[in-house]
Amino acid sequence: MQEPFSRMIRVDTLPKDGETLTIEANPSEREALAAFLKLPSIQRLSATLMVKRAAKGGARVIGMVQGELTQTCVVTLEPFPAAVEEEIDVRFAPSHDENDRRRPAEPLETVSMADDDEPDPIVDGKIDLGALAAEFFALGLDPYPRKPGAEFEPPAEPETEATPFAVLRGEPKKA
Repeated sequence: MQEPFSRMIRVDTLPKDGETLTIEANPSEREALAAFLKLPSIQRLSATLMVKRAAKGGARVIGMVQGELTQTCVVTLEPFPAAVEEEIDVRFAPSHDENDRRRPAEPLETVSMADDDEPDPIVDGKIDLGALAAEFFALGLDPYPRKPGAEFEPPAEPETEATPFAVLRGEPKKA
């Protein structure tokens, strides 16, 4: 599947001091991403990212993704405007293919649960900054969006007829 929002960058062409990039999704990319995330619409999605080279052919991406969107209220089912602002800080490392014979065998790295997340892979020498921005945009969404001022009112209990189990539930007898 092709990513709805993609901006590829080659790691080996990065300047020594890194590069700051601003990327923005166009209308068709926003529409495709909104459909993928099951959102009514995305009005704006942009990211400002600093991409720096790291040791052993790796890279680090630091920045911020921002967006304006329309979500559906879980209480009223009405659409309402929302915003996302999410920080990004991700390390990347070259992917290691076990069948790659050009590379000498490296010892396995020991990782503890207290360590940072494992680096994301650099695939074919590239990082997809658009996919990264879309991922953090999705992480910033409220999973249970509620329109400001919306309150849940449970439906009224329907009148029930007396049953033989009413006594067991502690309900008073109806005449």
